[in-house]
Amino acid sequence: MTSPDTLGHYAILTSMLAPAFFLTATASLLMSANARLARVIDRARVLLRELGEAEDDDERELLERRIAMQKRRSQIILRGSQLLYIAISFFVGTSLTVAGDAVLGYRFGVLPTALAALGVLAMFAASLLLARESSMAVLAINEEMDHGHVRARKRRPASR
Repeated sequence: MTSPDTLGHYAILTSMLAPAFFLTATASLLMSANARLARVIDRARVLLRELGEAEDDDERELLERRIAMQKRRSQIILRGSQLLYIAISFFVGTSLTVAGDAVLGYRFGVLPTALAALGVLAMFAASLLLARESSMAVLAINEEMDHGHVRARKRRPASR
């Protein structure tokens, strides 16, 4: 037969599962954001190198606009990552207060629920920022492809 203490431990562990799942999801988003930031940094380095080699004023202006776009993207990813770290902190706080509640006789009241809600809110805001950055990435690559096609057509002799 199961003792009441054992059931209490199961209840505590069960109530800590939701924050653990949110921690895992947040960590996955954070890894994705860090990978995206690495790609933005790599692209910015290429653009800066091209800017240093560009001689045409129009080409330099285009490259400067592209570099500014990468800078905006990196700032958005940074803000999203910061929100994800905040979410992780809230989810850890949720787990700690759930465990502490059981030990201290449920003195934290609504604090675990409030921490969980704040964590979800931070995760939601980060997701919106990262979705915005993804849209910017697609716009940037489409613009680069369009410009590349225009340049390629200019170099190709007209067919008769």
